[in-house]
Amino acid sequence: MDVTNLKLSPLARLWGAIVLMRPKHWIKNSFVLAPLIFTGEFLNTDAVGSTLLATLLFCLASSSSYIVNDLHDIEDDRRHPKKSKTRPLAARIISVPMAFTLLVVLYGTLVWGWFVTPSVMLVITCYLLLNFAYTFVLKYQPVVDIFIVSIGFVLRIYAGGMAISTEISGWMFITTLCLAIFLAAIKRRQELIENGANARKVLEKYSVSLVDRYAQMSATGALVFYSMFVMSAKPQLVITVPLVLFGLFRYWYVAEELDEGESPTDALFSDWQLQLIVALWVAVCVWILWPTQG
Repeated sequence: MDVTNLKLSPLARLWGAIVLMRPKHWIKNSFVLAPLIFTGEFLNTDAVGSTLLATLLFCLASSSSYIVNDLHDIEDDRRHPKKSKTRPLAARIISVPMAFTLLVVLYGTLVWGWFVTPSVMLVITCYLLLNFAYTFVLKYQPVVDIFIVSIGFVLRIYAGGMAISTEISGWMFITTLCLAIFLAAIKRRQELIENGANARKVLEKYSVSLVDRYAQMSATGALVFYSMFVMSAKPQLVITVPLVLFGLFRYWYVAEELDEGESPTDALFSDWQLQLIVALWVAVCVWILWPTQG
């Protein structure tokens, strides 16, 4: 959203604060729900409640990380052709003191989370520390930057497991890591194509052909490991493998042919086929894993 057209009214500043938290990107935190689905505990109200709370806390944690990142990158964002219009701090819709105030509120809520679900908050604390390191140091390191972003998705899966006190399959971890690396590599590829090395400093050390190979390897790994997870732990879900394959192919098409790969979130929200295949995958998993009596 272009926030530069908003008048600097209190309502506009409130909307700018919401945009600063990037609620659209909360869809990434749906990974926290994966353990609930695959354990078939989605009819257990306690498990559902604990997982939803973990998801909410992860949403607040990710928003706080976005604010820290935007505060750190404010001058670079103001020189960026797109971010200077879409980032509230860079567009001067939100002041730096207001951003810090919002950050304190988010951290305060997360402190409350420690008293409610300490095991989940331990994972979220690791996520926050990892993002601090990413913002100030690691995002300038090639390869490391892609893996740090991807590990964030693995931590979401782990938080979901901690929320319902269940052990997470190693196959699920490695599948999630490969899928996240695929998304991150495609994101870097599109940034290079659309803005070159001006998009972010680390892109000076990448090439389109290199991140293409990263994407190909990680996409293959995601499909292979997901198939192995299904065949070894949930063989009844083998029907979902073609859905995952189609989803990978469709995302690649949306990224390369429709130029939507710079943001996985935007790609998902802009393509009805991606939305349909994700919804169908969830529906099939829930239907097959639906708890039965006896």
